[in-house]
Amino acid sequence: MRKKIIAGNWKMNATKDEAVTIVNGLIANYSDFGLSENKIVVVASPFPYIHYCASMFAKFPNLVAAAQNCSEFEKGAYTGEVSAEIIASLYVEYVIIGHSERRQYFKETDEQLLLKINQAQNHNLIPIFCVGETLETRDNNKHFEFVKEQLENAIFKVNENDIKNCVIAYEPIWAIGTGVTASPAQAQEMHAFIREQVSAKFNGETAKEMSILYGGSVNAANAAELFTCADIDGALVGGASLKVDDFSTIIKAMK
Repeated sequence: MRKKIIAGNWKMNATKDEAVTIVNGLIANYSDFGLSENKIVVVASPFPYIHYCASMFAKFPNLVAAAQNCSEFEKGAYTGEVSAEIIASLYVEYVIIGHSERRQYFKETDEQLLLKINQAQNHNLIPIFCVGETLETRDNNKHFEFVKEQLENAIFKVNENDIKNCVIAYEPIWAIGTGVTASPAQAQEMHAFIREQVSAKFNGETAKEMSILYGGSVNAANAAELFTCADIDGALVGGASLKVDDFSTIIKAMK
């Protein structure tokens, strides 16, 4: 049975006091979330807070910390970078890799992303690998081709055993932070396509067990409808994850 995952990506937001408020709010609502081995909440805070989050969540099963990125290098003289080994030593369990903002603003390449996936898995971190197209690509009806290429150039280069410890997140770039969400039909169509690609590259059982999340202006109002889609296994939530009530509503919407 594949896992349902609600991941909150705070991006470059939240002061220390705001981070404490969010974490305490989630803990206060924990008993209402209905978490289990197959329903997990992941919180990707800015780097300064990840150890705090991991420590605070330690007593709350299936509420876990994540990093928003990791270096493609193992260690060394890379000022400002944070390695997968360092992240893992802080009892963090997941790491987001290939977010569209990293690709766009920091020019991360597919080659770098594959190295990051390898680093994450070498240190027992679970990659949440992001794919998604621009509006122009979708308007030109090349969105399936684009997403397939993103998969093939990075995460599909891992072996059959390692792919089982990965999560894929589909986040159409045109829906990130814009307030525009892919319709449930659009999201389901792409999620089903991604699952088909996993099956074709690896095998049907791996595809069946793969968690595929939707990201793109997910909020308290639209989450429940998105989660009714057969191939949507959760969400990668941006702005709404900074609001305890909204994020809690999203978590509870995933059955």
